Amino acid sequence: MECLTSLCPQGSQIHTVRWTILTALQHRKTHFPRESDGGSFDWFKSYSDISYIIHELVPDKSARILMLGCGNSRLSEEMYDDGYKNITNVDYSSVVIDQMQRRHMTLRPGMEWMVADVRELPFTAGTFDVALDKGTMDAMMTTKGDVWDPPEQAIRDCNREVDDALRVLSPTGLFLYLTFGQPHFRKRYLSKRDTQLEVRQLGETFHYYFYILRRQ
Repeated sequence: MECLTSLCPQGSQIHTVRWTILTALQHRKTHFPRESDGGSFDWFKSYSDISYIIHELVPDKSARILMLGCGNSRLSEEMYDDGYKNITNVDYSSVVIDQMQRRHMTLRPGMEWMVADVRELPFTAGTFDVALDKGTMDAMMTTKGDVWDPPEQAIRDCNREVDDALRVLSPTGLFLYLTFGQPHFRKRYLSKRDTQLEVRQLGETFHYYFYILRRQ
């Protein structure tokens, strides 16, 4: 939880929205493997909200894209329909991967779906041009503890995700991360050797952040 009570009073709109998102993330982490209704769930920012950034950062629509913790979000399908046909989706839930395979096998046959742990990806070095995380790291951080001093397990998990994503990226690859987490809480996981980090703030009243990690 990035919004401290001392900065965001209990009655404030921002405090309420942040707790709503955090509750949704915890629900996904706890219940997502058992979901079987075939629906979609996006807890913040649709592709239409960020497509202009994707177009800027990934102008080549044949780029090899890895979706980290895809869930049953519509992000992959909307990117595919926008021309990004080379997308590999991974998630820890075999139930969700099976659902998504069946949902898209006819209309989007080029997309790949795989059960995998984002902390230990089953790909060789240099397999992808882009790795995209939309809230997956946030889900790994929905554990009890001090936001200024998170549990060691959460720290290890987040670092392992970023490290392994960088491993499977090409020498000029991009790690893209969309989150509501402010830089002073997230940079610790994204400050890596031989990389350059850029942070863009999105939104007005309630801010989201788009982290762009480039290999050098």
